[in-house]
Amino acid sequence: MRARLRGWLLEGLSERTARHPGPHRTPPQEREGHPWWRVMCLTGVDYFSTLGYQPGIAALAAGALSPLATLVLIALTLFGALPVYRRVARESPHGEGSIAMLERLLSWWSGKILVLVLLGFAATDFMITMTLSSADAAAHVMENPFAPHWTEGEGVWITLVLLGLLGAVFLKGFQEAIGIAVVLVATYLALNVVVLAVCAYQVLTHPVRIENWTHLMTAEHSSPLAMLGVALLVFPKLALGMSGFETGVAVMPQIKGDPQDTYENPAGRIRGARKLLTTAALIMSCLLLLSSLATTILIPEKDFRTGGPANGRALAYLAHQYLGEIFGTVYDLSTITILWFAGASAMAGLLNLVPRYLPRYGMAPEWTRAVRPLVLVFLVAAVLITLWFHASVDAQSGAYATGVLVLMLSAAFASTVAVHRRGHRAAALGFGTITVVFAYTLVANVIERPDGIKIASIFIVLIMLTSFVSRVHRAFELRATEVVFDEAALRIIDEAAEHGPLQLIANEPQEHSSREYREKEREQRQHTRLPKGASVVFLEVFVRDSSDFTTEITVHGDEKHGVRRLRAEGPTVPNTIAAVLLALRDHTGKVPHVYFNWTEGNPIAHLLQFLVFGNGEAAPVTREVLRRAEPDPERRPWVHVG
Repeated sequence: MRARLRGWLLEGLSERTARHPGPHRTPPQEREGHPWWRVMCLTGVDYFSTLGYQPGIAALAAGALSPLATLVLIALTLFGALPVYRRVARESPHGEGSIAMLERLLSWWSGKILVLVLLGFAATDFMITMTLSSADAAAHVMENPFAPHWTEGEGVWITLVLLGLLGAVFLKGFQEAIGIAVVLVATYLALNVVVLAVCAYQVLTHPVRIENWTHLMTAEHSSPLAMLGVALLVFPKLALGMSGFETGVAVMPQIKGDPQDTYENPAGRIRGARKLLTTAALIMSCLLLLSSLATTILIPEKDFRTGGPANGRALAYLAHQYLGEIFGTVYDLSTITILWFAGASAMAGLLNLVPRYLPRYGMAPEWTRAVRPLVLVFLVAAVLITLWFHASVDAQSGAYATGVLVLMLSAAFASTVAVHRRGHRAAALGFGTITVVFAYTLVANVIERPDGIKIASIFIVLIMLTSFVSRVHRAFELRATEVVFDEAALRIIDEAAEHGPLQLIANEPQEHSSREYREKEREQRQHTRLPKGASVVFLEVFVRDSSDFTTEITVHGDEKHGVRRLRAEGPTVPNTIAAVLLALRDHTGKVPHVYFNWTEGNPIAHLLQFLVFGNGEAAPVTREVLRRAEPDPERRPWVHVG
């Protein structure tokens, strides 16, 4: 029974995660993709579904100034986020997003640590998408007049049930169909257009409502300039209305490009992604402004508060009030469905995002190679977040906005650096200004609602701990995707192999003199069992980036200072030597011998030096890597130390 459970959990390794079924998956290469407007619906399940709760949150945050604060948000969307992500689409056209852009800017461990931190914020974004969307769906269930009486006040349990259903679907195997997203988004947008049209009719036929709204604004604020100032101060609370841009670039591999597109230059796909981002932003901007006007003018302020009938469901409240309970129920069902599918999209995004980086860094435990254990981990996290926030949409909005804003800030900064490096000063100034605005928005949001930082910090700490524990645990793996010998190296190897098994002396890679090489060889012959009269080859390893985990190793051969040398590049000295030895064994058919000197110093310090800088005490680590890589002692390369 235990073996069957383990086999079921570990089924579906995450090497396939880039093609994991779900809205964010990467299609197989042979798949042609979809028109950009259909792929836009994958973004839409995240982006457009925020209409379910955004108008109510805006009204709570800004009161009568909600439409003005929404205008500020729209301006930031169209003139800030949209240009940034159009640049991200150009710089990262294969779905990696802004995180990959920043990864390329920094080298060594600094780049890896930055990615881990951003993954923490991305996890916050996606996790809160799941929990907030399910909580809002629960609010629509409870407030529906046809809902059973026992659902009243049971928002936490309804949210947990929806999350459980979401997890069950992924544990069974979620087969995403882009057609479902198209139908959901088209239906939801059409229903919203109907609701907003009826609301516009109500406002225009009752102009006193507009007078009451404007009177309320002027009574609370002395001048239009004061209103604008307040709107600028409160609009960061509305930032969750900009969600969806990161998803928009994540789904780029789904977009059908031009026939002449190549992997290096997918111009058609980039053009389609830009159309997707622009169209989605324009649609959402119009809906946000109209919904903000409708809800602010037509709904009393007290109904937005926690426990009020419009809390978390402002447009649904208007649908029931002006179009009847039947239409309102249809609207509720549409909202619940698209919110649930937004949670599915977020789960698929997590399952695609986390394995994209951590396994490549050697920072993923073995069990994260399977989808189902990750689903269980994310599901447990979602349950804890729901209980922490008591399934409150308002309480979770701060954490959601924090995750969204950090990713947007990183995208703006990465875009600024990208255009600056290309010498586009005007563009760099523009993106730099956007970066400053996003930084202000993020700081203001964090000061007002620090829960987002708390949640993100938890994810960052967990990711850091598991990543570095995994890195240490996997430090003794072979870590070479392939070993390639150039022509000179092959000639040296073949000549040396004619006289028996290869005899290699591990040597420091800096340039030496003839005298130093002769002294090194003399020491090895004196202190080890190096066969008398046997010809030797010096093996030297250059460490370029010790933060890398797996790389292709290229071995160059030369003859200099009267000795034959094999010189390789790798992330660590011991693992690279072990990989080269195994490749030499396979090439020559003879088990090679390698000779080391003991390194002076504290063994603990050498171990830390190996883990961080890739060198340290090479002899015992090389032996351990070989022991794990080759279980047969008869075929295992020999390690000698003197």
